[in-house]
Amino acid sequence: MVALRLIPCLDVAEGRVVKGVNFVGLRDAGDPVELACRYSLAGADELVFLDIAASHQGRATLVQLVKRTAEAVTIPFTVGGGISSIEGIKELLRAGADKVSLNSSAVRDPKLVSLGAELFGSQCIVVAIDAKKSKERLSGWDVFVKGGRENTGLDVVTWAKEVSDLGAGEILLTSMDGDGTQSGYDLDLTKVVAESVPIPVIASGGAGSMKHIADAFTKGKASAALLASLLHDGVFTVQEIKEDLLARKLLIRPCDV
Repeated sequence: MVALRLIPCLDVAEGRVVKGVNFVGLRDAGDPVELACRYSLAGADELVFLDIAASHQGRATLVQLVKRTAEAVTIPFTVGGGISSIEGIKELLRAGADKVSLNSSAVRDPKLVSLGAELFGSQCIVVAIDAKKSKERLSGWDVFVKGGRENTGLDVVTWAKEVSDLGAGEILLTSMDGDGTQSGYDLDLTKVVAESVPIPVIASGGAGSMKHIADAFTKGKASAALLASLLHDGVFTVQEIKEDLLARKLLIRPCDV
């Protein structure tokens, strides 16, 4: 069996880590390089670095910040935000990222997923899906892009299957309804996507307690849990969370601290 993973998420805007609720009301949460280094040393399994305003503002991810962050950590590192071409993927991988996360650009040009997987390997290509409960369908979720500003009308499960077939190596699945609320992951959403695709699914949006994180694995069938507010605000440490998961007999790498 593959070990479960805890992944701190660094949402960055204007060079600072920010955190909000339901994708709005952003507040400053610290320096990205400092936080990345702290979480790497604390025993996190991976990191995700997202330039959350890049797609909306129509600019490329902050490559220099990526280089500085990548140099400060010793664990796998995913970078996303404003990546719209093969050259953009190549530039970020050269800057030190282990993986890239595609969101708006994958919807706009699905061939970017398949070509990226072909050129760099599926393990390098993560597709981020921002999901919100649909107002049109009685059950289901819509795919949103451009930092949660635009509803594509795509069904989340259908889109997840498509990107998996295209060669994505992983799905970063964020519940917009749960984002920043600390009321728990959307377990129904996470489970239905995880059971629909053969690739790992990262649960994101809503962690507020130890039980929420454990539930993402046991009930939501996620392979990894993304964390932001709980860690940035010092509610729990990576080590405390891992100790709790190990006590629940879940397979996760212990902290070497």
